[in-house]
Amino acid sequence: MTAAVVGRFAPSPTGPLHAGSLVAALASWLDARALHGRWLLRIEDVDAPRCLPGMDRVIVQQLAALGLLSDEPPLWQSTRSAAYQAALERLLAAGLAYPCGCTRRDIERTLAAAGRPRTRFEAAVYPGTCRAGLHGRAPRAIRLRSCRQGAGGDIVIDWHDRRLGAQQQHVTRAVGDFVLKRADGLWAYQLAVVVDDAAQGVTHVVRGEDLADNTPRQILLQRALALPTPFYLHTPLVLGRDGHKLSKQNGAAPLDLAEPVRALQAAAAVLGLPPIAAPTPAAWLQQAVPAWAGIMRGP
Repeated sequence: MTAAVVGRFAPSPTGPLHAGSLVAALASWLDARALHGRWLLRIEDVDAPRCLPGMDRVIVQQLAALGLLSDEPPLWQSTRSAAYQAALERLLAAGLAYPCGCTRRDIERTLAAAGRPRTRFEAAVYPGTCRAGLHGRAPRAIRLRSCRQGAGGDIVIDWHDRRLGAQQQHVTRAVGDFVLKRADGLWAYQLAVVVDDAAQGVTHVVRGEDLADNTPRQILLQRALALPTPFYLHTPLVLGRDGHKLSKQNGAAPLDLAEPVRALQAAAAVLGLPPIAAPTPAAWLQQAVPAWAGIMRGP
């Protein structure tokens, strides 16, 4: 690999980093360094109502205390609306996206009438109600078409994960036409992340395994916008006491940075790295880079 490799860590400032988010941050940093590349920080604050004031600065400070320093100034998604709008207009002009007037209740009623009611923890698959027009409804959201026009138009995305191996998702049946711009006017995560990864020249995405399900949608968007597809690696998750992904919702405590090396060691254990003893974060990271290279080869 050459110095053209670019990795990134993209936290949402909804709270301080915890043990689970450190695993993703550390893995992305180690991967970029092992491949002799650059590592960038992006603050994903596009969902403004969920973001806490000043939490972006807290995250930057936490990363700095751990020795995880971005090679460029951080990029804030809240400054990127014009780029997202330009991408959306391209998709609309190409007929790949369309306005949708459905509410969540409309979607659930349509699915129930078709004998496909949504289970409690299952995301509703959009039934395509507005794909051929609004039928008198006022436009609310903008959606990407998840099927090609004509017979046999279903879209199946095959992709490779550097840790999980070969992956496949039938996007048309598993996801449906997904939202690019929300009814409340906010940009959807899928569009923002695809546009920003391309703008920052990201070549290697390393993030938590809970986001693997998003990857086929992002690849579909990349193809629709004629953007490059990065290499993907999804890391193991840290689980909370309830058995679900550790998060602020199930009691994740902020990182204890009184002993930053210990925090790094705990994250490394989740990633399968061998034990490393070092007096400082910088010294620990220096040893961790070749250790990572030994267990996780580049694509």
